[in-house]
Amino acid sequence: MNRRALLLTASLSPLLAASALAQARLSPILDDAERLENLRAIAVWRGGGEIAARGYHGFTPDSPTNIKSASKSIISALAGIAIDKGELDGPDQPIAPILRDALPADPDPRLARVTLGNLLSMQAGLERQSGANYGAWVSSRNWVRAALAAPFTQDPGGRMQYSTASTHLVSAILTRVTGRSTLDLARDWLGAVPGFRITGWERDPQGIYLGGNQMAMSTRSLLAFGALYADGGRAGGQQVVPQGWIAESWRPRTASIFSGQGYGYGWFIGQASGRPVRYGWGYGGQMIYVFPAAGRQPAVAVAVTSDPDQPSARTGYRNDLHLLADRIVQAA
Repeated sequence: MNRRALLLTASLSPLLAASALAQARLSPILDDAERLENLRAIAVWRGGGEIAARGYHGFTPDSPTNIKSASKSIISALAGIAIDKGELDGPDQPIAPILRDALPADPDPRLARVTLGNLLSMQAGLERQSGANYGAWVSSRNWVRAALAAPFTQDPGGRMQYSTASTHLVSAILTRVTGRSTLDLARDWLGAVPGFRITGWERDPQGIYLGGNQMAMSTRSLLAFGALYADGGRAGGQQVVPQGWIAESWRPRTASIFSGQGYGYGWFIGQASGRPVRYGWGYGGQMIYVFPAAGRQPAVAVAVTSDPDQPSARTGYRNDLHLLADRIVQAA
């Protein structure tokens, strides 16, 4: 930082000075990120507001992108709000009575033991409808029925079976108990979050919005959601997501089949720069990182969007984004 910048920083209030210093430190990191060919945009929030945003390769932080499975964290938020509003009993509530008319004619007895929490933590025990099974599942005439008719590969509550069908069942449950579409609920219940906006979302043949995939948002909108969690569920002067639900969502319940890290209710759980990080991850590198406040360290949120049609796990690009987020939080 040059002498002029230092003098300017010294003349600001402590809060503004800290933000200005963070912006100066972030600039070379965001410049270096240009080398990541699949990267579309980055936005960073720190203890009260956005402190940096950058677009790449013809995209801007306001360009809509399919955030893929990062939307599972949003489905989790809607479930927590529904519980708080009394629309659902809680994570231990069995799902079979709610989806009774979609159950198979001769259901496996274990379906009666599957809970809302099992769906959110990917521990339903049903054969997963992601990866190799995803195409056949979304080609079926009724995605809810197909998900519930899948065979059990283990008992409910066991190891992670990462499946978009599980979070789609949560979307169907929310639609059933409220009589409203999940998109309507998101616009209403998350409407107080400044900058939050869903610009597109796929539906199944019955009109139920796909829980946990095919949702379009801008990088700044994804950051607004991450900032909501980083700020304890508060936005627009009100408590939007209950603090207790955030704590429950960030409690490890199983281990990720991808990384071995913990997984809660729609959030991966890990460590970076010696501090906890919670993150949502979508195919291609759609990321929302939340670093909760720790001691004198303020809360930080980082949103990243990327080409949604290119893999990120097996190519190592996801790890590049983890390292990038690590550098960003150190600077911020």
